[in-house]
Amino acid sequence: MNPQTRDPQHRTGTREEWLAASKALLAEEKAHMRAGDELARKRRALPWVKVDKTYSFDTPQGRKTLADLFDGRSQLIVYHFMMGPDWDEGCVGCSFLSDHMTGILAHLEHHDVSYVTVSRAPLDRIEAFKKRMGWQFPWVSSNQSDFNYDYHVSFTPEEVAGKKGFYNFTEQDVGIDEMHGHSVFYKDAAGDVYHTYSTFGRGDEQFINTYAHLDVTPKGRNETTSLTDWVKHHDRYEAGTSDASNASGCAACKS
Repeated sequence: MNPQTRDPQHRTGTREEWLAASKALLAEEKAHMRAGDELARKRRALPWVKVDKTYSFDTPQGRKTLADLFDGRSQLIVYHFMMGPDWDEGCVGCSFLSDHMTGILAHLEHHDVSYVTVSRAPLDRIEAFKKRMGWQFPWVSSNQSDFNYDYHVSFTPEEVAGKKGFYNFTEQDVGIDEMHGHSVFYKDAAGDVYHTYSTFGRGDEQFINTYAHLDVTPKGRNETTSLTDWVKHHDRYEAGTSDASNASGCAACKS
């Protein structure tokens, strides 16, 4: 049985016992935080790869290159959102993550960081879904370029059928033509663009603040297989209720 779904009965103790256990836990939490700081340092120390290929995207303001997406800043975070050319709506898990972008764009932009979501869906479908969800972050279409394929988040029918898609730094059975992830880029004073970092799969959880809150609650994430146990598009929750039976999420959210 998944420990996060066990019987809610839990041992109890005195305030003194709780305080002693909390102090011991704090020491581990501080060590975990320091380890995270060191991991971030190593992440920033990765070698940069110059982007020599020209990528262009459909945007509400017309065609733009990857360099244009920096919008006057030197750093760019791209979220690879799962929404293929024939999809009418975006992936449930990607939508869950994207809900967390509300309110933080101004802080990123004033720290020399631009943020853009990219999908292979055509721009009209992206705009319709974005309007439905009430999102304000930039979202562009890479449908006319190789961007998604080159950054290993989209896969050809042959790769899917042959179970040989390259995802999360390894060849594997991706099971679907679209996957999710983040890629980070830097543009220098000369205008040259470099790929600095990418993360995929559960690596995206670091951008989901809801998980940080759930992880300090008694029931934790309360998932048996993945976020699709309970997450829906935010406009499909029943008012005033929780839902732990959502089975309509994308297959990629179950890994």
